[in-house]
Amino acid sequence: MTYVFAGEIVHRDSIGIEQVIRPGEVNWMTAGRGITHSERFERARREGGPMHAIQSWVALPDEAEETTPDFAHHAGGDLPLKEDHGVWLRLLAGESFGMRAKVKTHSPLFYVHVALEAASSIALPREYPERAAYLVSGAASADGQPVVPGQMIVFEKNAPAVVEASAPSVLMLLGGAPVGQRFIEWNFVSSSRQRIEQAKADWQAGRMKLPDADDKEFIPLPSDLHQGAPAMS
Repeated sequence: MTYVFAGEIVHRDSIGIEQVIRPGEVNWMTAGRGITHSERFERARREGGPMHAIQSWVALPDEAEETTPDFAHHAGGDLPLKEDHGVWLRLLAGESFGMRAKVKTHSPLFYVHVALEAASSIALPREYPERAAYLVSGAASADGQPVVPGQMIVFEKNAPAVVEASAPSVLMLLGGAPVGQRFIEWNFVSSSRQRIEQAKADWQAGRMKLPDADDKEFIPLPSDLHQGAPAMS
């Protein structure tokens, strides 16, 4: 999932999608059994200007890991807004704060872009067992503990999970239902180490289709992965 704060990104992928994403919009790509894609900053290279975005990976539940690759672009009414007492929020995916986004997900979750005025606060929804807050900019505290920009705070299950801003701040609030252990190597994610090894072999052998406009820019598998470095969990 890619969400843009400022600037413009061009997404291309191996299922034939080419989509520009601008501020306040979401590109939601479901990798499933395998997809390749590129993200280009063509306007910034051509005209200059800021480029600020956040990309998040959402693990698929076991039964959906090999689903058909898919892509959807969402803007406007697909991403509901709410504003009240110094708190502005846009729901990017899932359901929370009395709103539901039109983004298709495969497990219960919420992902919210929040802007807080100084001295305002927000409590994360308690109905999700896994919850976290990421401070994009500003100054805030989470359950009384200071948070710095670029830091993610993970809350205990059923904890109050209150974030308070001491200056105008931008945050991403996120959480959902657990999906179990996942292994990550380079751009490959799976609940199975064997599946990752197969994906590495397919990539190295050129068996994964590249986006049509970018098929001359193959990136070799990093050498440490090619040699079978341990996966992370």
